[in-house]
Amino acid sequence: MTAPTSDVILDRMMALHPKIIDLTLDRVWRLLEALDNPQTKLPPVIHIAGTNGKGSTQAMIRAGLEGAGLTAHAYTSPHLARFHERIRLAGELITEEHLTQVLDECYVANNGIDITYFEITTVAALLAFARAQADYTLLEVGLGGRLDATNVIDKPALTLITPVSIDHEQFLGNTLAKIAAEKAGIIKRGVPVIVGPQPDEAMEVIEDTATRLGAPLIAYGQHWHVHRENDRLIYQDETGLRDLPLPNLLGAHQIQNAGAALAALRHLNLGDAAYEAAVTDAEWPARMQRLKTGPLVDAAPEAELWLDGGHNAAAGQAIGDLLQGLPKRPTHLICGMLNTKDVTGYLRPLAAQADTLTAVSIPGEANTLSAEDTAAAAKSVDFPASTAETVLDALQAITAQDPHARVLICGSLYLAGNILRDNG
Repeated sequence: MTAPTSDVILDRMMALHPKIIDLTLDRVWRLLEALDNPQTKLPPVIHIAGTNGKGSTQAMIRAGLEGAGLTAHAYTSPHLARFHERIRLAGELITEEHLTQVLDECYVANNGIDITYFEITTVAALLAFARAQADYTLLEVGLGGRLDATNVIDKPALTLITPVSIDHEQFLGNTLAKIAAEKAGIIKRGVPVIVGPQPDEAMEVIEDTATRLGAPLIAYGQHWHVHRENDRLIYQDETGLRDLPLPNLLGAHQIQNAGAALAALRHLNLGDAAYEAAVTDAEWPARMQRLKTGPLVDAAPEAELWLDGGHNAAAGQAIGDLLQGLPKRPTHLICGMLNTKDVTGYLRPLAAQADTLTAVSIPGEANTLSAEDTAAAAKSVDFPASTAETVLDALQAITAQDPHARVLICGSLYLAGNILRDNG
């Protein structure tokens, strides 16, 4: 009999619970207990929540740790091309054999009881981390924080909250205060919390939570500052100033993400090699990533092709700001989004920075917004829009009119993952 592969086990896990998202920790605690509580056996944990910038900030912290000669496990979601991207053991993507082993072990231990896909796969990651040597564990929240499956660490070394904005209102609440309360749910008694730039309404909730739990606050604008000056990144806190290269991840918002990562690394007293590596060595795909190989590049060799997976209003603003700062060039978007997102909020800041939008449906994604609905949303914010069957069709139509165009494929991490399976 052939051993099951990770894909087969993941498919089985999808059927264990009828809801894709069902926020509670009861099922997670039950399965962790059945597996002898691997969450208590992890290397020191840095737990990261927030609406935007979690993945980029985690990538910078990991690069900084590695620059200091340390190793880190890392958990992130969703994946782009392959599930294995979610789990890094001491810096390396988990192997197929190891992934299959821990998934199968969790599936058996769960014994067919209701549990969501995210919950059981998060437990599998914790199990893998508990059995491998590393200096730190980096955990990125999947959704919210308070009831997220990653929120099972009693005493992390550090927590971190990146900028909070409106997203996932159907699960987290329809105000910044409610959403911030969910994110602040990762704050633990007595554990320092790094806080990135926040709207006042969100910051008030985070500060109140930290005060109630006696968690030392290390907040942007109060305890650390970061800005760009003459093509350098300037970071300052009470221990002094650091003059560093700009982040290799593009966009003004990455300055803020770098600041949060540096605040974490400074708290750990890791030194200059860590700080420089954080801003120069981080890798995080589908965040204003320039596509350089693959069928799409071959189909439009003279065009400038970009890919971004941001999908809420704050991400739209960040991408719009970045496009505004690039050298002038005819710019066109190919956009596919999920039907759970604020489409007009995302597209409004982009409408001023691009000439046209071609809408597509996301292949193989049940929750895709139809191309027609995405195009209608674009037109509602005065963004000239049309539809196409595929990204390749859209690209060919754009470059038939202008072979040298700048083309940004955007709107969803699921669309980005579809693109990255064949293009890099």
